[in-house]
Order: sequence, then C-alpha cells, then structure tokens
Amino acid sequence: MDILCFGDSNTYGFDPRSYLGGRYPASVRWTGLLAAKTGWLIREAGQNGREIPAHPAELAGLARQVQPGQTVVLMLGTNDLLQHPWWTAEEVAARMACCLDVLRPACPVLLVAPPPMCPGAWVQEPALLQESARLSACYASLAAKCGADFADAGAWDVPLLFDGVHFSPEGHRAFAAGILPVLRRMEAGQ
Repeated sequence: MDILCFGDSNTYGFDPRSYLGGRYPASVRWTGLLAAKTGWLIREAGQNGREIPAHPAELAGLARQVQPGQTVVLMLGTNDLLQHPWWTAEEVAARMACCLDVLRPACPVLLVAPPPMCPGAWVQEPALLQESARLSACYASLAAKCGADFADAGAWDVPLLFDGVHFSPEGHRAFAAGILPVLRRMEAGQ
C-alpha cells in the first residue's frame, strides 16, 4: 500500500519539548511506526502550522502531490481552530469539503478527525475546546456525504503533551495502533 499522510505538526512528528522545534525520530512518529509494522510505503507530508488548503493554488499543490494508486490519509483542522478561534467546527468542515472535492475523485481518502485538544499552554479557551470536540461529528458527516473513509482519532486515547495539542511519544503509538486496522480494512476493500 502506498500512503500519502497529509497533515500538520502531528503528522510531521513535532516534539514541543525540544528547544529548537525538533522532530521525533521515525521510530517514534506514527508514520514511522506504520511503515515499520506494515512495510507499506508511507510518504510523510506533515507540516508544522498547516491549515486546511482552501485557496485554488493550495488545492492544486495538494492534488499534484498525490501519485496514481496512492491512498491519502488526511488529518487537519486543529490549526484552523487555533488560528481562527471564532470559527465553528462546521466552518472548518466546510473548508475540508473543498479539499475532499479535489482529492476524492482521484484516490481513496481516509479523513481523520484529530484528537480533540485538551486544556494546556496553547489551549485555554472553552470555546476552542468545545469546537475541537465537535469536529469529529462534522467530519464523519462530511466523509459520509463525500464517499471518503473516516476515522475518529479521539476514540484512540491519544495522549497529548503540555500544550494541549501535540502527541506525546505514547500518543504516536496510540495513534498508529488506532489507524492501522482502519487502513487494513481499506486495503482489503480495494
């Protein structure tokens, strides 16, 4: 299976405990764990601070990254809420709908709702916590409407670090363990 993992800092493997914005080693990142366990070709396309592509040039850039025969794992939305705290989960899902419109005809897509943020150094507003928790239901509805596969990482007990946003090393292991059976089902269905 050839998988493009398109996401933000949790796909990149950002370690907020590092002074210089370091990254967990491949042996800790969920993408590296998947590759090691399965032998699949896992293409990491995580970027710190990435929001859902919404402008035509951004969407075209995403479409160009997808290779024939690839499956796309798409996990974004956290930074959209962090950077625009007045947005609702529905508004974030509407941006994601544009992204899926570009990807879905070309390849199988697994839309992953990120784990809800928790109170921490970056997350202190009750509204932000509320909308983050509501994102999963909005994404599930969107995936059903668009014909994409869906997974709720909030169901995988992914531990977050002190900032309330980033996966701990244990969180990466929990995420990899949660997403693996979903991807295996997708592989079996193709």
